[in-house]
Amino acid sequence: MSRIQDCFAALSAKQRKALIPYITAGDSHPSLTVPLMHGLVQAGADIIELGIPFSDPMADGPVIQLACERALRHGINIQQVLAMVAKFRQTDQSTPVVLMGYLNPIENMGYDTFAHAAAEAGVDGVLTVDLPPEEADLLSTALNTHHIDSIFLLSPTTQDARIAQIAKASSGYLYYVSLKGVTGAASLNVSDVAERLNLIRQHTTLPIAVGFGIKDGASAQAISALADGVVVGSALVSQIGAEQENQEVALTKVTAILAEMRHAMDS
Repeated sequence: MSRIQDCFAALSAKQRKALIPYITAGDSHPSLTVPLMHGLVQAGADIIELGIPFSDPMADGPVIQLACERALRHGINIQQVLAMVAKFRQTDQSTPVVLMGYLNPIENMGYDTFAHAAAEAGVDGVLTVDLPPEEADLLSTALNTHHIDSIFLLSPTTQDARIAQIAKASSGYLYYVSLKGVTGAASLNVSDVAERLNLIRQHTTLPIAVGFGIKDGASAQAISALADGVVVGSALVSQIGAEQENQEVALTKVTAILAEMRHAMDS
């Protein structure tokens, strides 16, 4: 079993749900990323999604767009992101790490080269936002060869036949985007999420994590009652941006938000 499978199995045995924070690697400074990853685990993270900075993050709202810009100003590239994962793995061998980003940097590096380097660093899954399953065979094969999960997105507008197709191509977990729009959008309709998750579960036994629109303990708790995992990104990244001149304060504020969500989900 992979670290991701182990994680969800262990949580299920305890009747708990996965808390999955997202941060952008290198934001607001490269020296913050690894300490922040450890801080997130201590605050209750079960899986970490680590964003690969990209110049045109079209699925992301202004908060994560700005995070990518901050990271890119420090020259963060995919090799440095993998080095951060490797450093994290020096003292944490159990928390799954999923790289989340866009296809161009991976394609530029080469699928086989990337998959090998990611496995060596200790990456467990890859979610490529702009890669549909119809075009993912080469990357998915490379990742599978190195026992790395391919994670895909589902949206409120994904039709039945396509849900089945995406579920078949996926491993690790499915990421359900809870609303139409970009990351950081304001509205979250819990009843709509419940209806869609029921539909998705007709096509897969994979765990389903829900992201977009989750901002605090109340929204995390509501979604955790329905899904196998809760993904939070913009609420954390906005604090990093607000405290970009003070890494210690950023670390404290981000981990406090996550700890509140963990407490709400477990209560």
